[in-house]
Amino acid sequence: MLTEAVRFLQAEQWAFVLVAVVIGLIVGSFLNVVIHRLPRVMEREWREQCKELMAGESLGDESGPPQEETGAGYGLAFPGSQCPHCEHPVRARDNIPILGYLVLKGRCRHCGEPIGLRYPIVEALSGVMAGVVAWHFGFGAQGLAGLALTWALLALTFIDLDEFLLPDGITLPFLWLGILLALFGVFVDLHSSVIGAMAGYLVLWSIYQLFRLLTGKEGMGYGDFKLLALLGAWLGWQALPAIVLLSSLVGAVAGIALIAFRGQDRNVPIPFGPYLAVAGWIALLWGDTLIRTYLHWAGTPPA
Repeated sequence: MLTEAVRFLQAEQWAFVLVAVVIGLIVGSFLNVVIHRLPRVMEREWREQCKELMAGESLGDESGPPQEETGAGYGLAFPGSQCPHCEHPVRARDNIPILGYLVLKGRCRHCGEPIGLRYPIVEALSGVMAGVVAWHFGFGAQGLAGLALTWALLALTFIDLDEFLLPDGITLPFLWLGILLALFGVFVDLHSSVIGAMAGYLVLWSIYQLFRLLTGKEGMGYGDFKLLALLGAWLGWQALPAIVLLSSLVGAVAGIALIAFRGQDRNVPIPFGPYLAVAGWIALLWGDTLIRTYLHWAGTPPA
């Protein structure tokens, strides 16, 4: 039965796209949990480690997250979905991706407080991006791995936007997964993957050190180095120039737009991780085309 289903998905690309979209919507609902809870779980762990280092001295902070959120038993799987305002459990029928939000008209069934538009946006992005990946690669190792990377990049994007944080719990496992996939030549060969991981980290690390030397300020975080190393491990060193250029271009456009239209102070830091993630996802799908186009353009003599 399973073999027949696999053959069907391989033969009928539309079916794989449809399945990927549906699964993407469901995964998107879980990604909302990861985006909201993972930084809080990490902060709880940091606080506990600090308390141990301080020999039991309390480092409690009134500005920290509520105790009930970060207490024992709080994690990605427990407790179940709750209203962020009244903490009332969300019913299963109200937790259906996008549809539940529409039925509730964006408000909690229990307290009536508005639910952030972020939730259906993440679910929709997860479904649509999964469909694009499925259509591009088809059913196979590249398609399944591409879906996993897409969801990881989506989670990293929104966590960085919220917290200026790229958790090692996501970046490091996926970095090693990229190298593992290279052993079987899924996207690139092992040689390109290992060099890509090393070069990805060292390129941004070098820029960071140079910027700090010239300005005395830190221009980016170590999470950005690890994210580019992750992308280098998956896509090879050949994709790094395109990723860096694309992320810089997208970041520059977004930064100018924020300053021009929202009046954001130019001294206020902007997370770079989302731009790396967007550029990496584009390179995953169309990196070869971009590289060939650039090489053709660079090698064409001026008219």
